[in-house]
Amino acid sequence: MDHARLVDTFVELADTMIVDFDMIDFLHLLTDRCVELLEVEAAGLLLAAPSGELQVIASSDERARALSACQLEASEGPCMEAFRTGNAVTHGDLAAATARWPRFAAASVQCGIGAVHAVPMRLRSQTIGALDLFRATPGVWDVTTLKTATAFVDVATIGLLQERAIRSRTILTEQLQTALQSRVVIEQAKGLVAERLGIDMVAAFTALRAWARRNNVKLSDAAGSVIQGTLRAHDLLSV
Repeated sequence: MDHARLVDTFVELADTMIVDFDMIDFLHLLTDRCVELLEVEAAGLLLAAPSGELQVIASSDERARALSACQLEASEGPCMEAFRTGNAVTHGDLAAATARWPRFAAASVQCGIGAVHAVPMRLRSQTIGALDLFRATPGVWDVTTLKTATAFVDVATIGLLQERAIRSRTILTEQLQTALQSRVVIEQAKGLVAERLGIDMVAAFTALRAWARRNNVKLSDAAGSVIQGTLRAHDLLSV
């Protein structure tokens, strides 16, 4: 693990909380850094809506998004268990997990995923979501990797529940609802950009996110501009 990059990541996460907090971008930053630093192939994050229902809110790639969505559809899987119990869930051989998670285990193996680790987003008694780490190779998880993943999730949870931005349950509900609504807009924009530029969904999201950062615009606002036609897909590629 690159320790210098690890320190930089915690600083980056802290900066995200301080400067014009953008929840969607913040959570995508979390999944991206997990893949970069924790030697996993993908990461996905589920967040609870105001109703308590989990929804996919961020993922490092389309494979992670699909596996996260699979858990919601099947009402089974490590992320679901981590959210319900408030405890981390680890499995080192998903090919042998078909009795525990029939649909999720089969989908994971089909996607080339051999092991999973899920961490709840929990602060005291409140659990607001969970993070999945997906690894191709089956086997025991490294202790340092698990501890670092927990630290990342703790920082993210504090970022969402920080006292200066969230002073009541009402504000928390509004922020979560806004994030979930923004996710729909972003997914629609990704599809438009992918179609118009002839690229895949991952590349479309990367272009949209990069443009938003370069122009100091919230990701959801940039996505809205794409859908409304005020921001052309080709403009996302201009530096």
